[in-house]
Amino acid sequence: MLSLPRMQSHPLCDEEQQHPLLERVASPASLRGATARVWFIQDGCGMVCAFITWFLVLYADFVVTFVMLLPSKNVAYAVVNGVLFNSLAVMALTSHLRTMLTDPGAVPKGNATKEYLSSLQLKPGEVLYKCPKCCSIKPQRAHHCSICKRCIRKMDHHCPWVNNCVGENNQRFFVLFTMYIAVISTYALVLSVLQFFTCVRTDWSECSDFSPPVAVLLIIFLFIEAILFLTFTAVMFSTQIQSICSDEMVAERLKDEKLQKGRRVRWESMKTVFGGQPSLLWINPFAGLRLRKLITSQTLRTGPEFSV
Repeated sequence: MLSLPRMQSHPLCDEEQQHPLLERVASPASLRGATARVWFIQDGCGMVCAFITWFLVLYADFVVTFVMLLPSKNVAYAVVNGVLFNSLAVMALTSHLRTMLTDPGAVPKGNATKEYLSSLQLKPGEVLYKCPKCCSIKPQRAHHCSICKRCIRKMDHHCPWVNNCVGENNQRFFVLFTMYIAVISTYALVLSVLQFFTCVRTDWSECSDFSPPVAVLLIIFLFIEAILFLTFTAVMFSTQIQSICSDEMVAERLKDEKLQKGRRVRWESMKTVFGGQPSLLWINPFAGLRLRKLITSQTLRTGPEFSV
């Protein structure tokens, strides 16, 4: 904790504080700049989990497309379901990428300096809180992530499956990721059941280009995968919606932090996370993507994260 009268007599990185204060540490302009750069956490476990996620989604897409739909004699059935399933898979993977590559709201590292504190023009007795692990001033509701090694604004949790923290800037994309994965898992379950009954009715002779044993194994594995993914993502989706509506992050709930003044009501919190009034942009993970700006940005390396 830093207070103005004692600022000169205490080191900047002494002990960790658990009650961050001061919203003005990060300006809206700095937050917009954070979302316009690529962010990647160099964590071995997270990268493996992200790879597994992509592999399983692409596996499901392969089984649905090449084992179930393409061998079908009903062209309309194959085309309609193929377009829908692949479109949903693209939306899910895009949401995953944007969750993983978006700065979740990292507080500038090492900004707890006397010069910076002087520039804030604090009133006598006004108190700030700082993190000794990354030596940064902690804004209100920021928490330190031991994997990202940064303080994250409105940190919900660190998810290894997206190799990133879920925070102020990327919570929307994480919600879309869990939603689209739950949708394609349900879709895959329905298609698997229909394919099984079709194969049983035709005695497995014309239902797939693969041999019956191979087709059965592929469909069974897809069925099990879809159940597991649906269960996990449905729980995560409902948890995220609850956190947004209550304006209380999982990290705050686990630490049993008391509700603070200034928290948004349910609908205002939804509009803040998803951006503006309800529209189709809420469920579009491509919204706000600026590829040209990302490609022409310069590369910086700072600690465990790789940012552009």
